[in-house]
Amino acid sequence: MRIVADLHIHSRFSYACSREMEAERLAWWAQRKGITLLGTGDFTHPIYLTYLKQHLEPAEDGVFRLRAGERDVRFLLTVEITNIFRQDGRLRKTHTLIFAPSFAVVERLNVQLAKHGNLAIDGRPTLKCSARELLMLVKEVAPECEVIPAHVWTPWFSVLGALSGFDSLAECYGDDARYIRAVETGLSSDPAMNWRLSSLDGVALISNSDAHSPRKLGREANVLDCDLTYPGVMAALLGRDPKRFLYTLEFFPEEGKYHLDGHRQCQVRLFPGETRKTQGLCPACGKKLTVGVLHRVDLLADRKPGYEPLSFVPARHLLPLEEIIALAMGKRPAAKSVQAEYNRLLDVYGSELAILLDCTEAELAEHTPPRIVQGIMQVRSGTLRIQPGYDGEYGTITLFEQ
Repeated sequence: MRIVADLHIHSRFSYACSREMEAERLAWWAQRKGITLLGTGDFTHPIYLTYLKQHLEPAEDGVFRLRAGERDVRFLLTVEITNIFRQDGRLRKTHTLIFAPSFAVVERLNVQLAKHGNLAIDGRPTLKCSARELLMLVKEVAPECEVIPAHVWTPWFSVLGALSGFDSLAECYGDDARYIRAVETGLSSDPAMNWRLSSLDGVALISNSDAHSPRKLGREANVLDCDLTYPGVMAALLGRDPKRFLYTLEFFPEEGKYHLDGHRQCQVRLFPGETRKTQGLCPACGKKLTVGVLHRVDLLADRKPGYEPLSFVPARHLLPLEEIIALAMGKRPAAKSVQAEYNRLLDVYGSELAILLDCTEAELAEHTPPRIVQGIMQVRSGTLRIQPGYDGEYGTITLFEQ
């Protein structure tokens, strides 16, 4: 069966997250988006873990559903961990995803994680152990769990990021890098950018929304053909077989808020070659630039842009339906008229992903204003213009140009 899996999200107990980020509301939004399997997020937080136990029940092997409400959506127990530590004479900051198959495994793991930091302060807890120590702790205490470096190129908190990361998985994890079977590419990169590094050939490239509010669910996700069980999903997700891991859903990487180099305060964004000419300093004020994902990939890549492996999991780039409608109407996504049209289209076609991915142009034209149909087809073909994101600012997309 086709499964759309978005496995990196947060709860309302994580910093800067919507109060709507709870299982019942998430399931309602997942159904509207067309998502089959959703990460719970934040299973280390004691209050949220209690909530999850009260509101979820076992469904298929290793996945869960709501006890009441939207019961077609499945949940997989997940968390993102922050590690802040010193290694090789530098301060390092990484984010790591952990997937677990049961509450019993989560409870066993949380006991050990709590020795390295206060799990109750934030839904994404900060631990004082290294990324490698976290990996080995999980593999010793709960080998059933999967450990996946999150948004690996983000400058500030990632394993390969420019500001506090490493130059390779092996530099971070040593011989234990063999236990890393996947990495999350993040919003500011896509699989094609990651193919440029031969050091990543042995890991799966997965994509998730990292949603802090329900409306952001599914902006990136993984589309699988497998059994809806923890073993089935993990085998498909990590096996790198295009017959089972059908494709990823991607942001246009230029839209990600760390794609280019830049300095937000001065509204300066630069491509890597321009940054090299300024020696990494803002040409407006002289302060150090934030080096973006494209520059970092260029620095570490051993292959030229455009390299394509013999076998790979394809990617499909999306723009959220609310944004397409807003651009078609010349309004903001939160406008009442945009929301009314968004809700009407979901009532007609069933889900956002059905509209963006599955419906033919003729099917869309039956019930959709022509300008919105045009926008959807432009996104599918990639005929749009993007002013790239930089230093924490999302990129901006322009449709409907002559």
